[in-house]
Amino acid sequence: MNGKFLKAVAGLALVASASAFGQAYPTKTITMVVPFAAGGPTDTVARLVAQSMTTMLKQTVIIENVGGAGGTIGAARVAKAAADGYTIFLHHIGQATSPALYRKLTYDAVNSFEPIGLVTDVPMTFIARRDFPANDLKELLAYVKAHKDKVTYANAGMGSASHLCGMLFMTAIDTELTTVPYKGTGPAMNDLLGGQVDFMCDQTTNTTSQIKGGKVKVYAVTTKTRVPSLPNVPTMDEAGLPGFDIAVWHGLYAPKGTPKPIIDTLSAALQAALRDPTVKQRFADLGTEPVPQNQATPAALSAHLKAEIAKWAPIIRKAGVYAD
Repeated sequence: MNGKFLKAVAGLALVASASAFGQAYPTKTITMVVPFAAGGPTDTVARLVAQSMTTMLKQTVIIENVGGAGGTIGAARVAKAAADGYTIFLHHIGQATSPALYRKLTYDAVNSFEPIGLVTDVPMTFIARRDFPANDLKELLAYVKAHKDKVTYANAGMGSASHLCGMLFMTAIDTELTTVPYKGTGPAMNDLLGGQVDFMCDQTTNTTSQIKGGKVKVYAVTTKTRVPSLPNVPTMDEAGLPGFDIAVWHGLYAPKGTPKPIIDTLSAALQAALRDPTVKQRFADLGTEPVPQNQATPAALSAHLKAEIAKWAPIIRKAGVYAD
């Protein structure tokens, strides 16, 4: 009886301590790790969210870019960070594809993190250098098949959204193309603008301004419906490649073991950020929108991550793409 009583008291003390910790939190700057280079599409999303979360949390949320290896270096760093709520992590769909892409991950994509909530689904666009011969998607498909040994497809590196989109594209058209990987979206876009590579698929957060400025050719968006900020750009279905549908979702995480009261505080701050009119407008300008409030939760992100891992694993295995 005494032993049970002592355990019960100890349990209540832990709950009380965690609650007190959560109520005091945060008392200092929070670091949001972005596992890609500054200036890329995921970095853009993170900076908008971090700025708004700062207002609710009344502590600065700073961005730290820890790029490399398709986001896995940044993820590994956060997995080893103190579970105190002062290091959080914003990653995209790559969190779900890394278990299949990388043979030697030093962390578990599901069990090394505490989910905070989904953030946004970003459509992608197929774009090419401004002087590329093909003028619409059907011409692009015909051209790349006829010149597959000469056409170059740029991506932001293994595991990046542009890499995944390109992999699906080549599978869909049953044609292998020369792929040119870069260390980030910025360098890939720069070479596309400079004419050093032919085409790529990337998130609207990175391509919308280039499209509107007439600096690239655009063929289609990769979602089932058109993007309000690019109303004249057809969907892949409309343009001639039915069934091709991919959007890049983003989620916010903390290290495993972060107390629930802190996770709840961070989730509430995320939800507030996604209701922020400034964030919503900037997202709209970039061709995306916040997820519904009931998706900006730990449970929703947890379920979505597991479903996406199950979805992508067989696709990646079939493509035979792996990295050590």
